[in-house]
Amino acid sequence: DMKLHYGDLTDSTCLVKIINEVKPSEIYNLGAQSHVKISFDLAEYTADVDGVGTLRLLDAIKTCGLINSVKFYQASTSELFGKVQEIPQKETTPFYPRSPYGAAKLYAYWIVVNFREAYNLFAVNGILFNHESPRRGANFVTRKISRSVAKIHLGQLDCFSLGNLDAKRDWGHARDYVEAMWLMLQTDEPEDFVIATGEVHSVREFVEKSFKHIGKTIVWEGKNENEVGRCKETGKIHVTVNHKYYRPTEV
Repeated sequence: DMKLHYGDLTDSTCLVKIINEVKPSEIYNLGAQSHVKISFDLAEYTADVDGVGTLRLLDAIKTCGLINSVKFYQASTSELFGKVQEIPQKETTPFYPRSPYGAAKLYAYWIVVNFREAYNLFAVNGILFNHESPRRGANFVTRKISRSVAKIHLGQLDCFSLGNLDAKRDWGHARDYVEAMWLMLQTDEPEDFVIATGEVHSVREFVEKSFKHIGKTIVWEGKNENEVGRCKETGKIHVTVNHKYYRPTEV
């Protein structure tokens, strides 16, 4: 029963048309250029979609006279914390974004707070850590690893390259996080929440567990950009490091 509408977060007119036609009771803004590394290459576009795009949606709600009837969810991000100011991070931790993506999402975060306080709109920020599933884009590290390992298992690929193997992330499942989004709009009063598993794992560990799933043990040789992941059983190199996949600033 899902009905799709064509729209674009850079086109305020179409947003007004859609919201006026649908008159939704809940809006979840999950639209974004959401790849952190790509945001360094597409910084202006990321700012337009992720930052100003959120403002356009909020303005559309106001223009359509739905301030008192709509509940609005904004997909904020753990990238707001960036260069973390305290461990663990919580709702009151100061933000320190380290990418154009994080900076654009910071504007979106505060404009949501502004509309909530200025117009009494039921609007919340879900500050979500990494949420993964098979639907994740192939250029995200989790899917790049899982797809590559599957291809190696099927004999379609011998080796793939990654960036910083020691980067650490809090990875959860998207299904749980979407439930959290919905729950945030079911509360009596609008409130911002950090959503996370509380567990941190490295890219290296993700690689090892993925290969273990197909019965291969990865052993690491070398250092930094010369490091490789070799299969203990066959002696084949399956993983290499390429500096082009490193971020200019790491979180």
